[in-house]
Amino acid sequence: MSTEVKTRVRPAAVILTQSAEKRIADLMAKAPEGTIGVKLSTPRRGCSGLAYSVDYVSDEAKFDEKIETPGGTFYIDGGSVLYLIGSTMDWVEDDFTAGFVFANPNAKGSCGCGESFTI
Repeated sequence: MSTEVKTRVRPAAVILTQSAEKRIADLMAKAPEGTIGVKLSTPRRGCSGLAYSVDYVSDEAKFDEKIETPGGTFYIDGGSVLYLIGSTMDWVEDDFTAGFVFANPNAKGSCGCGESFTI
């Protein structure tokens, strides 16, 4: 009697737009030696409590969410996943600024400067 194992692919905690994926590819193209990907986390910072932080990583942490993109591996900090489920991450550039922008359905509010948010 053989048992068939079924693997269900679960949706990613964060949806990346094409623009965000392209930016990840650009970052990985000029990443320091030893970099394995780019990681999103939500450190405690700012006047509302949590902030978004995107950094290079050189080690894979046990509970991090891992998303393979065409330009490189994108990680979500294991301790931040619950704050980010259902969010969309975009890369936006205009004449004056450039940066990642988040649409987070879990955020209850944000500070006036837009640097931090509350859950």
